[in-house]
Parts: sequence; structure tokens; C-alpha cells
Amino acid sequence: MPDIWWKAHPHDLHRIADRVSSVYVERSHLDRDENAVVIINKRETVRVPAAMVAVMLLGPGTRVTHGAIRLLADSGTAVCWVGEQGVRMYASGLGPARGAALLNRQAYLVTRPKERLNVARAMYGMRFPGEDVSTATMQQLRGREGARIRKLYHQHSLRTGVPWQGRDYRAGDAFAAGDDLNRLLSAAHAALYGICHAVIVGLGTSPGLGFVHTGSAVSFVLDIADLYKADYTIPLAFDLAARGLTDERDARLALRDRIAEDRLLGRIVDDVKALLTADDADLSEEDANQLWDERDGTVSGGVNWANDSDFDLVQPTMGEDHIAVIGPEFDQPTPKPGDS
Repeated sequence: MPDIWWKAHPHDLHRIADRVSSVYVERSHLDRDENAVVIINKRETVRVPAAMVAVMLLGPGTRVTHGAIRLLADSGTAVCWVGEQGVRMYASGLGPARGAALLNRQAYLVTRPKERLNVARAMYGMRFPGEDVSTATMQQLRGREGARIRKLYHQHSLRTGVPWQGRDYRAGDAFAAGDDLNRLLSAAHAALYGICHAVIVGLGTSPGLGFVHTGSAVSFVLDIADLYKADYTIPLAFDLAARGLTDERDARLALRDRIAEDRLLGRIVDDVKALLTADDADLSEEDANQLWDERDGTVSGGVNWANDSDFDLVQPTMGEDHIAVIGPEFDQPTPKPGDS
């Protein structure tokens, strides 16, 4: 059996709290130079210390070497292959060095009805700013959310002049039913699910452990995406329909631009962490392999416990939540004589 475990010492890894949340790369080449990932395109060359990144998002036009992927895995950095600005989630990989603190916390909350209800209330509370939802039941919250969404559709219909006949969605084929506006909504929602999925996986949490939604492998993705539909996908679909832009690609590209402009990716990271640590749960342990202990909870792995030698490390920070490295547009081929 091959040795898949990372070679770095556990104390060489930086805590998730001290890392850049994400680095998005597009139209560039990724390689390895010692302990740094080098991002190269025609405009610039950027060196990124691998252990300082929580998730590397690889967008269109990106090539990556085996050495770069191995370094990211050894450093506990998640890698996600995504569409433009993360609006689609194609695949992901997690190295075995990644810690499970947020995942354990998520599993704890979702399997205890009282805690699960509190998280669900917090999610609905983010949609009803200034309102007290601390005693509301799930049935009451669903009713209030349904009324809010109906009102929102009506308001945007009046604002844009686009008729609204109700949501028409066919499970399994989102674009087969409904009018142009419904198809735009389905396309925009699908793109939003992609970026939420990428963030959730990148943080090491489970896409399937939802608090409001349940039974799906992406229940938590649906939970998180619902926090942003009122501000992003719903008004966007009405605006595009009013302009006669009704293709799926129109919705995807327009949402991509809004996400980049508003730095939504960083906001999703903050919201996911806030929802899972609302009661100030201590998730500050090192992002490294650990051992369970019946008295102390956990102790550091990769330590020779025959010697009682602990040491402190000062972890640097990089300050930014999200970094994007985007290469220039690819050169278009010169048309040949006779080409139309």
C-alpha cells in the first residue's frame, strides 16, 4: 500500500484562521517551486506559500502540474475545479492533512434537534434583518419565508415590467419547464449553488449535512445558497429578462460578474463559519492531524509522546480573505483568407 500521508511536520501547517480564505486562478499555469505554488501567465508571475491558503479555486484556462497538486495536498489546502469566478463546481480534492474541526462541529449541530433548530433560525434570521426569530418554529419560519419570496417576485415584476406567473420548475430538468424568466432563475440558481458548493468543500465542511434542507447530497449547499437568492439571483433574472437576455449563459456570466464585483466568495466563507460557531465554539486547534484523548479531547499527532516536549509557534497572517490571479485573454487566432 503506497504511503499517501503528507511529509510536513504538523506544526509546520498554518491554522485555517490564519490562512487566506481562497485563491482563484484563471487562464494561468500552476507549478511548484520549493514550498510555494507559482502562478504564471503572460501578465505576471505570482508566488503563493501553499500552507497559507485554505482553498485553491482553479478556473477556466488553468493548467496545473502534479508537483503543485501534491504540495497543496501536503499543506492541507483544498483544491476545487470551478467555472468562471466559481459559479460552477466540477470537482474537488482534499489532502489528508486537512483538519476536521468545522466538519465535526457541523455534524454535532445537525444531529441534535435543539442545536439544529438554532442554526436554522440563524439562517432565517439573516433573511429577516431586525426581526426576532428566536422562538419561531420551522413551520412558522417556512411560512414567513414563502410570503417574503412571493412579495419579492411581485416587487421585481413591477420594477422591471416583466410578467410573473409563478415559479415553474421540473426536478431533474431545470430548463425544460416554465417561461424565459423561470429558466433564467434556474440557471442563476445553479450557478449560485456552484460557488456555495466550492466554498463549503474548501472549508472542509460537508455539502450533505443541511440544517433546513435534508435528504440530498447537497443539502447544506441549498441552505447556504438560499441566503443570497434575494440579493443576487432573483433580481438578476428579472433584469436579464427585461433586456431580452434569456440564455443560460447570460445568467451565468452576469452572476459571475456580480460575484466578482461584490466579493461574494469571502462573504460566504464568513457566513458559513459564523453559522457553525455561533456560540463561540473553540475551533482554534491546529489544522493538522490529531489524536483523540479521553481526558483532554484531542492531542497533537505527529509528536513523539515519549518526550513531553511542546513548543509554541507564531503563525503569520496575510490579511486578505480572497485573492484572484487572472491571466489576460487568450490570443485569438488570426483568420485565414477565405474564413467567414
